[in-house]
Amino acid sequence: MIGILGGMGTQAGLDFCNKLAILYRGKIDQDYPLFLLYNKSNIPGRPESIGIHTGKLSKKTSDKKTKQKYSLVLKSLIYGCNLLKKSNCKFIVIPCNTAHYWYDDLKKKISIPIINMPKEVFLYAQKKCKKNSSIGLLATEGTLKTGVYNKFFDKKYNLVFPNKSIQSISVNKAIKFVKMGKIKLASKVIKPAINYLIKKKCKKIILGCTELPIAIFAYKPFKTIKSSKIFLDPNLILANAAMKKYKK
Repeated sequence: MIGILGGMGTQAGLDFCNKLAILYRGKIDQDYPLFLLYNKSNIPGRPESIGIHTGKLSKKTSDKKTKQKYSLVLKSLIYGCNLLKKSNCKFIVIPCNTAHYWYDDLKKKISIPIINMPKEVFLYAQKKCKKNSSIGLLATEGTLKTGVYNKFFDKKYNLVFPNKSIQSISVNKAIKFVKMGKIKLASKVIKPAINYLIKKKCKKIILGCTELPIAIFAYKPFKTIKSSKIFLDPNLILANAAMKKYKK
């Protein structure tokens, strides 16, 4: 059984489950994959909890306070993973990009495999993108600052981010709107960020926050999502990786 640690955010976790079910649709109920979603929506905000670990510590925030925030997220993630383990899940996926900043520390505490989402996106990109090409990354400021994608992509690609203004008025707002359920607004405000990266000659764009595919593909058929030539959807890639492991 696939263990899904969701709630970061709730819409993103449901989007992952939906893609998993559509990609591996059965003719009857019994043909679908077994999975358990733990919508742990009470995990503290990930971008807000990074603090000292990003090297971007605010002058108003103490080292002790940021360490406590980091620890609170880690403890919450550990709790969620252990619950899924006790429920006899074979492995775990976490449909949240920013949460993967805690991946290495989490792995030390959990005795069950956890698929690394940014790594899977990198492995997929190797099949679709030319070496040394520019790839855009739309994500939370936490994901950008901690370099969870740079860790893999800097070896072979040039990651391009939006500037501060575009990040603030376009990307951050789009993510917020999806979390609020305002999908049409999210779909509208994310467009300047996409255009910015295209002008920067990015042939591919990673939707590095799991709220963003919901905004960009709002009300479009699944076929459009699956066949997109420019967007790399981590939830979709993670769903495929999960099923490969599930079938072993």
